[in-house]
Amino acid sequence: MIGGDRVVAVVPARAGSKSVPGKNIRPLGGKPLIAWSIDVAKAVPAIDRVIVSTDGAEIAGVARKHGAEVYDRPAALATDAAQVTDALRDLIRTLRRERETAAIMVLLEPTAPLRLPGDVAACLDLMVARGLDSVATFKEADLNPHRAWKLVDGRPETFLPGVDPWQRRQALPAAHQLNGAVYVFSIDGLMEGAGKGGLSLLFGKTGAVAMPQERSIDIDTLLDFATAEALVAASEASSFDKLTLRQAQDEEQEITSP
Repeated sequence: MIGGDRVVAVVPARAGSKSVPGKNIRPLGGKPLIAWSIDVAKAVPAIDRVIVSTDGAEIAGVARKHGAEVYDRPAALATDAAQVTDALRDLIRTLRRERETAAIMVLLEPTAPLRLPGDVAACLDLMVARGLDSVATFKEADLNPHRAWKLVDGRPETFLPGVDPWQRRQALPAAHQLNGAVYVFSIDGLMEGAGKGGLSLLFGKTGAVAMPQERSIDIDTLLDFATAEALVAASEASSFDKLTLRQAQDEEQEITSP
């Protein structure tokens, strides 16, 4: 609970990954991928419930073993074409029927395992402190848009008109991108967007929390898994556990929209 509001964390985990079969329960650093997100959610004091939304029996078993509640996701909302916002709204309707009164939801994709409890807490604190509707985590952009190109009839043009793509990196304006690690949002706000065709998890009065590149990995391929394994192995075995919530919060740089 935070600011008098109950908080529900949701870890969405489909069973039908095409890029890496069984991805959500594939071991990373000695435990299933999905367990990383569950453990982080359980370590945030403000989170009242941790729910895994899945259509897979194996995923459900692993999730329960690691202390999460499990809600079955309808098959129609577990296809490649299904939107996570639709699955979340379906889950919210179920929770409301069960008399859950939570006002805030935290979405933790299992593919971002290296986030810390402090990253989640920083988003929640920012949302409540500034009266925001939604907050998400960002990282420095992999490619600054000032250096992006487009090919038109075999001819290169700068993606942004009139920019100089040859500027030194230090002279370029800062650019960030969503890293998919944490989304925090008003449950009522997400439901209100349903009638407007809203697919975004970042809506209304928004805020952002910056995370470093080394904690922003988003696992989609076997190469991503290998990179994540290397990052985990390179760190001290207990470094993630030893970082206190306060230390993690101190690392964050806030970027907030007006």
